[in-house]
Amino acid sequence: MPQVLIVDYGVGNLLSLRFALEKAGLKAKIVAPTEKLKEADAIALPGVGNFTAAAKALEPVKQELVETINAGTPVLGICLGLQLYFESSEEGPGEGLGFFAGKDIYLKGPVKVPHMGWNTLQKVRDNELFDGVDDGAYVYFVHSLYPVPVDRNIVCTETEYSKTFASAVACKNIYGTQFHPEKSGEVGLRILKNFAKAVAR
Repeated sequence: MPQVLIVDYGVGNLLSLRFALEKAGLKAKIVAPTEKLKEADAIALPGVGNFTAAAKALEPVKQELVETINAGTPVLGICLGLQLYFESSEEGPGEGLGFFAGKDIYLKGPVKVPHMGWNTLQKVRDNELFDGVDDGAYVYFVHSLYPVPVDRNIVCTETEYSKTFASAVACKNIYGTQFHPEKSGEVGLRILKNFAKAVAR
């Protein structure tokens, strides 16, 4: 059974993510930022947390992490984990992992922030991560920022909350969701099972 390493860089919700990944068919282990990431079959970058603090915590292994993922190891970034794929964030100073050009910005408008609760996904591009997931499916969000990718071709789903924002991205072995699949019931489990299938290939 493939093993996914959940990188603990000072964020919450690690145990529920481990349980959900195990339910999806992966062995899951929570690890401190470590230079043994190259041994992983897959990597998970979780949320919820602060961009600046997370970027600082990942700094000692940033090069190792980027090299491992660029070499083809599947990675799933969730919430803050997705935001770390980009170059910078309005939340504070620090450099993201830089897999994608773009910036994380705050939700604005006549809505309650953070965006917390169930909302729908509108599919904009087919990707294996969403096989068997209906357009308009409900998933669970907890966030105050969202990514704005320069390359629109990486966006898989969008969600409406005051404005339309990218709620999932994917490119090759790099997958990311602004929502929390581990909190999203059967739909979330389907997404995690699809990730497990990608890992097993």
